[in-house]
Amino acid sequence: MCTTCGCGSGQTRIGGRAIKPSRKSGEQMQYRVHENNSAHTHEHEHAHSHDSIDFGTDPAGSHAPGMSQARMVKIERDILSKNDSYANDNRGYLAAHGIFALNLVSSPGSGKTTLLVKTIEALDNELKLAVIEGDQQTDNDAARIRATGAPALQINTGKGCHLDAFMVGKAMQQLGLQDDSLLLIENVGNLVCPASFDLGEAHKVAILSVTEGEDKPLKYPDMFRASDLMLLNKCDLLPYLTFDADLAVANARRVNPNIQVIRTSATSGEGMDEWLAWIKAGCQKAVAGRNSL
Repeated sequence: MCTTCGCGSGQTRIGGRAIKPSRKSGEQMQYRVHENNSAHTHEHEHAHSHDSIDFGTDPAGSHAPGMSQARMVKIERDILSKNDSYANDNRGYLAAHGIFALNLVSSPGSGKTTLLVKTIEALDNELKLAVIEGDQQTDNDAARIRATGAPALQINTGKGCHLDAFMVGKAMQQLGLQDDSLLLIENVGNLVCPASFDLGEAHKVAILSVTEGEDKPLKYPDMFRASDLMLLNKCDLLPYLTFDADLAVANARRVNPNIQVIRTSATSGEGMDEWLAWIKAGCQKAVAGRNSL
């Protein structure tokens, strides 16, 4: 748990080595090295550049100076339990009104906002929609969305690193969402904290750009495990990069075997038809669900 903002829910581990801190009363901090199927051993002592210090193996999955693991776990449970209550309220409202909501998550600079703009333009008023933008400061992204003619509301989180269900519920009320519509939520650029916070959405959509590393899904597994769809974005740049798209997809499916993948480019239009068809199918399902209530 990140006790700075009070978020997080532990850690998904994929192999590797961990060094766990251990200290008895009155003793200097020592570190125990735990091997996880290490491929080799060393018969002599020397500095290992590939060693690491792992603060994610304790019950809280994190560390905060001066705070016990038990206290951190209690804070985490309290926060996430309250958030889940708000998320369930949001989900109930969305279902009752036939609204298909997507939570778009990624690192900063993945091309989320550009992809959203192109998505809205490509839909060309075919669907009723609204957008909630999350950033720590400014309303720059919401202004870009409004320029397309779509209603958009900016949520500034200050030092907060993610949107939560209460924020989104307030934004939904202020936007006055239409029945049988699409709600696109662009979360704060962060591949850690948003993974743990349910907003009431139908799906999390992880956006990974080819200008990042193929190992992002392995470094931030909780996010890709929580997502139902990954958009591999900026694919028009692949001829100019050493990025291995197949490896990136394989890594995502190593974390989440069920994750769907669409390769996209807002610049060239690659994958946009498939992405739009996925959205429309979700909207149809939401409308059908409302009609069956």
